[in-house]
Parts: sequence; structure tokens; C-alpha cells
Amino acid sequence: MAGIKSSTAKSDFIKRYGVRIFVICFWLLFWEILYRVIDNEIFLVSPLTVVSTLRKLAGQTAFWQAIGFSFLRIALGFLSAVVAGTLLAVLSYKNWIVRELVSPIFKVIKASPVASFIILALLWIKSDNLSVLISFLMVIPIIYTNVLQGLFATDRKLLEMAYMFHLSKWKQVKSIYLPAAMPYFSSAVTVGLGFSWKAGIAAEVIGIPTGSIGERLYEAKLYLMTGELFAWTFVIIVISILFEKIVIFLIKHIRLNTVNDKAKDMRV
Repeated sequence: MAGIKSSTAKSDFIKRYGVRIFVICFWLLFWEILYRVIDNEIFLVSPLTVVSTLRKLAGQTAFWQAIGFSFLRIALGFLSAVVAGTLLAVLSYKNWIVRELVSPIFKVIKASPVASFIILALLWIKSDNLSVLISFLMVIPIIYTNVLQGLFATDRKLLEMAYMFHLSKWKQVKSIYLPAAMPYFSSAVTVGLGFSWKAGIAAEVIGIPTGSIGERLYEAKLYLMTGELFAWTFVIIVISILFEKIVIFLIKHIRLNTVNDKAKDMRV
């Protein structure tokens, strides 16, 4: 039985990652063919040129400084939005006046173009901190809406049981509210991560803060350095994916602990 399970697991692993490798190779080949058909490096460079450019950039201190500059600011904007959006959702759930006050603001934010916020924000703050504010503004409505929806989806019967058995507020939060809201929170964080990076980098390209990824992208576009443009785009994608994987791993860990705590409380 153990041998069959091991063989099945190995087969699933090969199938899963084999398909991914095939897909990556297919699109890299398609890219290379397209590059040869276009035959103009101003419009499109080959994958090998991007790799070569990345190797050259990786040897420069300014490359890592730009990554650190942009990552810290976008991450700060994202995490601030997660905290603020969650707190506002809890307050809105508890108090309808708060809900009525903040709801129009978030509707306006969601309906307005990102570029409009970036240009307006440049009138108020320095370009160095622009990506923090824009990431924050783009993510907070997503977190707020989803967490509030999750809180309202809480099972009323469970809340009635908690009231009957005089369960403390903390145990209600841990055993009822958290399990109900976590799937919505996870979804919001996943969507918000993508938005924060897109909006943050867009803010840097328009604001052009010194030493940022946005500045390097703008310069690459201005001087028709297509290889660098593709290389920096690849860097943004990789950082965004890694950040998303780390955050999702932490959320899964929290959800697992929440489920375990709920089971313990149910036994008690």
C-alpha cells in the first residue's frame, strides 16, 4: 500500500510540474519565434536578451536599491490597507452610521481611474511616498468590502448558541467570526496584492521618484532600452508572486490555527 501511495504521489508530482514546465517552454518558444518574425529589438527582444540584461543589472548596486525602495513602499501601503480596511469593516459591522459614512468614499475610490488619484496625490505629497498612498487607496476598498461581507455571512444560529452558553466575546471572535470571515479575507488579500503592485508601480512611473523601479522603467522606455524594460517587468512579476506566496502561506497558517482553536472550543 505504501509503495502504491508513493508511486501515485510521484506520478501526481510529475504530472503537475511537468505540465507547468511544458507551458512555460511553449510560451518561451512562441516569444522567440515572434521575436524572429518581428526582427526589431525596439519593439520586442528575445528571452535570451532579457536574461542577459537581468544578469548585467543584478551586478549593479542600484538594481537592488531600486527593488528595496519600491518593495518597502508598496508593501507598506498594502499592509496599511489590510489593517485599516479590516478595522473599518469591523466598525461598520458593529455600527451602521460608520457603514453609511465610509461606503460612499470607497465607491468613489473604486469608480475613479488610478491615474487621476496619482496626479491629484502629486499635488499633496512628495513623489517618494506616492506609491505608499496609491497602493493603500487601491487595496483598502477591496479589503473592507470583502471582510464586511464575511462578517455579515456569519452563521446567526452559532451566534445564538454562543449567547445561550455565555461564550466570551473573545471566544466568539476566535470560534465564530474568524472562521466565517477568513475565506473572504483571503480572497481580498489575493486580489489586493495584484492591485497594489500594479497601482504602486504605475504611481512610480508617473511620479518618477529617484531610485525606484518606476524610474528605471520610465528611463528604459524613454531611451528605447527594450531589454531593460522587459527585464524590469519580469522583476516586478517575480517580486509580486513571491510576496503573494508569502502572504498566502501566512494566511493559511492563521486559518489552520483558527480551525484548530474552533475545534478545541467546541470540545470544551
